[in-house]
Amino acid sequence: MQEKQQEPSLLGTKYEDLARGGQIRGCTMDSSMDSTRSVRRTKEEKKLFRRQIKASHTLLKHEGISTASHPTKHLVVSNGGLGNGVSRESLLEVLKEGGTVESLLTPPAKPYAFVTYSSTEAGQNAYTLLNGRALQCHDQSVTLYFSYVEKVDSDRSVSCALPPGLSVLEGFVSPEEELQLLQAVDWTPHTADVTVQKALKHRRVKHYGYEFRYDNNNIDKDKPLAGGLPAECDALLQRCLADGHISVLPDQLTVNQYQSGQGIPPHVDTHSAFEDPILSLSLGAKTVMDFKHPDGRSVAVVLPERSLLVMKGESRYLWTHGITPRKFDVVPVSEVEGSGVMTSDLSNLTLKRRGTRTSLTFRKIRHIPCNCAYPSVCDSQLLSSPPTVPVAEGDACRLEEQYVHQVYEDISSHFSSTRHSPWPHVQDFLLSLPPGSILADIGCGNGKYLGINPEVISVGCDHSANLVQICVERGYEAFVSDALSVPLRSGSCDACISIAVIHHFSTQERRQAAVRELVRLLKVGGRALIYVWAMEQEYNNQKSKYLKEGTTGASVEKMSSDMKCTEEQNVTQPRIHIHTNRTAFLSQDLLVPWHLKCNVDKNKGAGSGSTNGPLENTSQGPVFHRYYHVFQQGELEEMCCCGVTGVKVLRSYHDQGNWCVELEKTHGNSS
Repeated sequence: MQEKQQEPSLLGTKYEDLARGGQIRGCTMDSSMDSTRSVRRTKEEKKLFRRQIKASHTLLKHEGISTASHPTKHLVVSNGGLGNGVSRESLLEVLKEGGTVESLLTPPAKPYAFVTYSSTEAGQNAYTLLNGRALQCHDQSVTLYFSYVEKVDSDRSVSCALPPGLSVLEGFVSPEEELQLLQAVDWTPHTADVTVQKALKHRRVKHYGYEFRYDNNNIDKDKPLAGGLPAECDALLQRCLADGHISVLPDQLTVNQYQSGQGIPPHVDTHSAFEDPILSLSLGAKTVMDFKHPDGRSVAVVLPERSLLVMKGESRYLWTHGITPRKFDVVPVSEVEGSGVMTSDLSNLTLKRRGTRTSLTFRKIRHIPCNCAYPSVCDSQLLSSPPTVPVAEGDACRLEEQYVHQVYEDISSHFSSTRHSPWPHVQDFLLSLPPGSILADIGCGNGKYLGINPEVISVGCDHSANLVQICVERGYEAFVSDALSVPLRSGSCDACISIAVIHHFSTQERRQAAVRELVRLLKVGGRALIYVWAMEQEYNNQKSKYLKEGTTGASVEKMSSDMKCTEEQNVTQPRIHIHTNRTAFLSQDLLVPWHLKCNVDKNKGAGSGSTNGPLENTSQGPVFHRYYHVFQQGELEEMCCCGVTGVKVLRSYHDQGNWCVELEKTHGNSS
């Protein structure tokens, strides 16, 4: 029989590195040993090394971790991570056999760990001694594979803050109160029970006050359960009221009991069913709850036993929360850190077996539609049939009539109260006009730019009769007109401005037609200034005022892109979905909510120039939706250069979340 072919040279060289010093774990390279035993051990040693190489390749491919071919004091331990169910304590006990351990980093949910020894010699000793070590951890056995790395990145951390509006109050109830509350929940079924008790797939559930129906994720407000909430909860709820965590007492309680390994899927409590805030008390055991923002950000929050979780505002309405079904949680080693965001110190994480946890979730039933600031995830505000991006001219006209023209008529007074501060660059343009110039403001709104330069002759027009009336009452010259057909002579104006208007046209053809109409009005040599909303609300590492004034900063609201197929056209058209205010854009065509403030004096400002600035002494009204097409970088300039004749672009720039161009008319109209 022919001898087995020798291992490739690369494997042979690395194998010699592995066996450097004459030892591999538990073996000596003694040439006088029995030949059969020597061959057997050589095969085992080579098998071990092949698995090491595979582990190194996996680290590089999936985690971007490069291993070193020479000994160092830093090692990565494959299969030794929290994601494999290996606790920090069990791993550290093994690692200490190799030498003095300086640090051990255990990233959450990862199948590896990083260890740093006191010296390169200690690292090499651990590499030789511990490679292939089988480690019994809980109910499983794992095999550890070690590889050298040049350094351990101390920035490998989990750094994030609690979701806005979320707080965790440790030790909110005493051990005696905890026992009393647990005993108040009787899981024994009774025929005359005033509660509703169910055994779900992942937990046991019991409802008080009102039943939460999982078939429609809502409650029947007309069918309260007899008996209300348990009397044992009274003292707890009065304390929440006194401490300001709630302003009214809850009238619905859901009790969930989780055995080890059970959880609850990620969800947002139905907006139309419950008010803000929501309280959840953890009894019996600690757990980790995962919060996730629609943009993908996630935060793991430790909920200690006897702690109270308070979800308000954004954390209640926008972030999903859930508990992953598993028997072990990644938690801080030090109990000092207790609750809150999972520690960013990877040297302080370990696994903890879950116990039986009972949660008491207190909520207040909502009796009017939700009018929160997160309409894209609010079932009270979502449109039953969102419009599609129009293609035909007739569809575009109908969309703009419903989601632009009619909206501005309805919100005119409130809108005007937020429009009183001129934008500096627009003001500079107006003040640069020579005395006696004729200025046309197309889409003038409440006329805030018509009085900037008293030395020019200014006239404005707007599609909204209510906004034009406000202009007239302020002493400005204005009339009602469509921006696509302005009843002024061609070549009659020295300057035109179109500020925040063209983005309301819903097709490319209509947007270009609006620019052509501006150019038609200009004299040769006349200038036009155009502002449209930019998709890039963060530009040159600076956030726009629109994002800065939002409660979530530069958070990105994920918007779905449902598609609608029509048999008549056999084409696919995207739905136009509702955007969440003060967040960045992921879609160019969208509906932006306007939360109407009632009792606004249309002749007075509100003290805030922002689109949705706070107004004092007003009551909340209905929500309207305005259509916008937000422009990408270069889109406005290209539209003016390629789609319009007889003009040149003098300059283009980004100004506080808007794309802007200044045009000059170079020759007369062709017709």
